[in-house]
Amino acid sequence: MLEGCVPWPDEAAGEFRRLSLWEDITVPEMVERAMHAAPTRDALVFGDRRISYEELVRDARRLAVNLLDLGLKPLDRVVVQLPNVPEFVIAYLALNWIGAIPVMALRAHRHAEVRHFVRASGATAYLLPDVIGSFDYRPMATELAAEFSSLRHLIVAGEPAPGQRALDPLIAGDEVTDRESAARLRAVRPSPDEVSTMLLSGGTTSVSKLIPRTHNDYVLNARLCADAAGFDGSTVFMAILPLGHNYNLASPGLLGTFSAGGTVVIATGTDAETVFATVQRERVTVIASVVPLITNWLDSDVPGRFDLSSLRVVQNGGARLAPELRQRMRRQLGCTPQEIYGTAEGLINMTRLDDTDALLLESSGAPVSAHDEIKVLDDDDREVPDGEAGELVVRGPYTIRGYYRAPEKNAEAFTADGFYRMGDIVRKRGRHVFTEGRRKDLINRGGEKISCDEIENLIFGLPQVVGVALVGLPDPVFGERACACVVLQPGTTLSFDELVGYLRGQKIASFKLPERLEVMAEFPVSPVGKILKRELRERLVG
Repeated sequence: MLEGCVPWPDEAAGEFRRLSLWEDITVPEMVERAMHAAPTRDALVFGDRRISYEELVRDARRLAVNLLDLGLKPLDRVVVQLPNVPEFVIAYLALNWIGAIPVMALRAHRHAEVRHFVRASGATAYLLPDVIGSFDYRPMATELAAEFSSLRHLIVAGEPAPGQRALDPLIAGDEVTDRESAARLRAVRPSPDEVSTMLLSGGTTSVSKLIPRTHNDYVLNARLCADAAGFDGSTVFMAILPLGHNYNLASPGLLGTFSAGGTVVIATGTDAETVFATVQRERVTVIASVVPLITNWLDSDVPGRFDLSSLRVVQNGGARLAPELRQRMRRQLGCTPQEIYGTAEGLINMTRLDDTDALLLESSGAPVSAHDEIKVLDDDDREVPDGEAGELVVRGPYTIRGYYRAPEKNAEAFTADGFYRMGDIVRKRGRHVFTEGRRKDLINRGGEKISCDEIENLIFGLPQVVGVALVGLPDPVFGERACACVVLQPGTTLSFDELVGYLRGQKIASFKLPERLEVMAEFPVSPVGKILKRELRERLVG
């Protein structure tokens, strides 16, 4: 593996091959396999653009050859910050084909974050948009290239600035025969044990760490998630959230869809009108979403104006969807809610479509592989019995053994025997897990621990509440006290006394009652819909 990465032990890698978990193919070869099965089937749809599997593979291979001619080479790291457009997919596959490693930045990242990604990865290239909204990415790229001598290639999806190169001509390029491209790409084919992709970790609470995912483990990740979601060649998957995030990239996301030979529809907008008009037009069967979007849909009359008869499943990831909202989704949208809980570092848990209601509506799912080893540990790293709360740890065939160039972080994040610490408090019943919030998302009130997730779920029971976040604020006596931040239905109100009275009616311990209420128009959220509690806390304290 790339220097600075932590490989799986030889014994474990051998076992994963013996069990046929690792297929020893690369990510683009997985897509090429789907192409051979159905070359003319739509692989990508974006507005009026329709790209077949045959066209997708051809364009990605052509771009791969042209990137080689440009001077990129195997193991080069490339920061990819493209929006949700077909060129993202083409570029991602092309980089994987030549063994270059995409570092998956998100559209919202700016100078500080991208500078960190370039420095931490040693990137030699940066793929960027020209302008999105009011932000021009090109001056930022020029500044970074002046700062980092390693950053030799600035490739722009759109109109390049001086010293930059346009992406489109590299995709269209000179015609290269299949035989020629096959020979060129065969010469640089990466080992399936090599790093395919670098994802980001911890971006909402600290400087992001780089997560090295290999071809073998990422192909497995995509395939297992697709199996758990019931994907096949008839699947029409809609991508709304950033494609560079693990949830939309491979859990199951676009790579899971490709592994099953289905069609990926990239939404041209995130507003309800655009989303549900696209569901009707393209006969979408699965949508990957997040709590804020789902809540807005359920409180809107927009979905009811469209034909949603094709829609079978709405997936939720990023943060737990309250059981009440899962029930409403089934009732109002006529589809099955599917909870997806996991981490870019590896483990993915999913509810199954045929789970009992108790599991479908309450749990955060079960691991997608029977070979995911999961344990729940107490504060002394002792395993607790089923049903007791503790931190979830995992080891398995697609969970990394270490971050890139981060030995100190690895010592904190992994146990001595290679289990990754998820940082989440859960209860395990059999193989299903029930999340109770982040280990660090506990409020310590004078030694009494308050689970934010527990209280948030109770507050969601108030009919006027459409969004809630419980945060701990400094207190001179108890150390911390709980503040309930809520977003309300338009035209409704909620007083502090009403909130406390309602919670007392739920018969919870008095120390868990919020001691402050803040009604807000909206919450600060990450690009994938996670509430940025640190930013929320800073606003309230400031």
